[in-house]
Amino acid sequence: MTAIHYTVEAAKLHAHLFQVTLTIPAPAAEQTVSLPVWIPGSYLVREFSKNLQNLSAQQGRKKVVLAQQDKCTWRIACHAGQPLVLRYQVYAFDNSVRTAWLDSQRGFFNGTSLCLRVHGQEHLKHQLHLPAVKGQPNWQAATGLSPIKTDKRGFGLYGAESYDELVDCPVELGAFWSGRFMACGIPHRFVVAGALPSLDGERLLADTQKICETAIRFWHGKGKPAGAKAPHKNYLFMLNAVHEGYGGLEHANSTALICNRSDLPRQTSPRTQEGYTTLLGLISHEYFHTWNVKQLRPDAFARYDYAQENYTQLLWFFEGFTSYYDDILLRRAGLIDDSTYIKLLGKTIAQVQQTPGRHLQSVAQASFDAWVKYYRQDENTGNATVSYYTKGSLVALCLDLALRQENQSLDAVMRGLWKRCKAGPMREQDLLDELQALTGRSWQSEIQAWVHSTQDLPLRELLTAQHVRVEADTVTMAQRLGVRVSEAGGMVQVKAVLRDSAAEAAGLAAGDEWLGLEVGAKGQGGSWRLHKLDDLPALLGRERQLIALVSRDKRLLRLPLKVPEQASLWQLSVPLDRQNAGWPAV
Repeated sequence: MTAIHYTVEAAKLHAHLFQVTLTIPAPAAEQTVSLPVWIPGSYLVREFSKNLQNLSAQQGRKKVVLAQQDKCTWRIACHAGQPLVLRYQVYAFDNSVRTAWLDSQRGFFNGTSLCLRVHGQEHLKHQLHLPAVKGQPNWQAATGLSPIKTDKRGFGLYGAESYDELVDCPVELGAFWSGRFMACGIPHRFVVAGALPSLDGERLLADTQKICETAIRFWHGKGKPAGAKAPHKNYLFMLNAVHEGYGGLEHANSTALICNRSDLPRQTSPRTQEGYTTLLGLISHEYFHTWNVKQLRPDAFARYDYAQENYTQLLWFFEGFTSYYDDILLRRAGLIDDSTYIKLLGKTIAQVQQTPGRHLQSVAQASFDAWVKYYRQDENTGNATVSYYTKGSLVALCLDLALRQENQSLDAVMRGLWKRCKAGPMREQDLLDELQALTGRSWQSEIQAWVHSTQDLPLRELLTAQHVRVEADTVTMAQRLGVRVSEAGGMVQVKAVLRDSAAEAAGLAAGDEWLGLEVGAKGQGGSWRLHKLDDLPALLGRERQLIALVSRDKRLLRLPLKVPEQASLWQLSVPLDRQNAGWPAV
């Protein structure tokens, strides 16, 4: 049977409109089509159909009636077996990795945002035709789809074995920077949109190559044939460099990334910036997903249901464990040292420590609730939920360190799961079975306590046993008060108030503008304008009582506030004689 065929044209750049033509060679008599409501890897119903417009259908020269069934589904009363052509436009103005974007500088789209699903024919071959963009002679096209007939700029015809594969290969359009490298015999390409002329592309490619080779060998061994065992024959990184942004979305043989333009390596700055290390961690994270969630995946994702939420309690494993390994791979690739790794780990621990919601919600519950909580964060998120990324990564840390006390490691568990589950759907019981097979004992109690309860993790004991020093570290004034603020233009804006904190006791609320303070319980120490919270110690001296002068809904409030005793978080360090001696380097 002839393939389902899509032509996607960057039709109106200034109107941000893609023109899509879908040809169904042999439709059913009552053919149903729909647009996904979510994209795998980002667990929120985003209602992509809101951007679809001017949908029409015809067979030959005759128009066919379309009947909309719900928010994203249409039924077409057509003649069976005769080619059916649908035409529509999609508005593309979301400059993220999840949907679609089109303007005079760049185009990008995920198939879940543009490609209607032909019900009953998802398993058939699909094709995507990308015509060259009119008036843009310098534009190129890049995608993980298999080329069938394309020109040197990447425009032309591409193929996919199914609808799942089609929508799992996003497309980048524009006058982007492009570079290539080999990792364990696998061709890799890196394209960057929005980069400054000072981009050090050679360094970006060399560092990414180290990450990829480290990941491939992690999963498939250190011998030269490791690449032959990998689940992808080629790989594409698509990075959108913007003034301010961060994120990534994994796909089977590609990833879409977004970062601050200033975080890219520059030819004029040979030093490694903190922002560049963060970018390398993002690259490592998304590449590790090639194995851990795109192949080895929750059993609930064995077959995606694009019409509704797909629930699982295992995101703590697939996102959390990936978050654990992203920085470890940087260490093993030689891109950071032990002290930098420990600093990054300490930052993660501090994030979890400062989340009161960890006492209300287990990390398994957080996974299940991702659809309504993680991707819909507000001023109360930190009080009501915990991140399956950060706490999940600490669960992985605890498992790894506990296993090392038994002369095993989490590395062996991950590779064992790859074989046990045949690089496919996985259940929590598979993890328990693999742990028992490696150590000869049950790990049910640890998983119950660390994953399914709200108990704090035994981090201090496990880290100390691994010769990591755990010491007290002073906190910022915001952490001390239990408040999260933005400080810009000399204004202090309250963004969130943490549960059972001094800020909550005083009556501060999200949205308040903290204008100033009166020192002392009755303001006897004078009145001061406040530009940033870290000015408080200098203004207060030895005094711990103050009256916060707050603007709320255009009203001025005087809120009595008592500054708590100096608190502390954890500071981690590794003695010099222990660095490079073991975990996390091996």
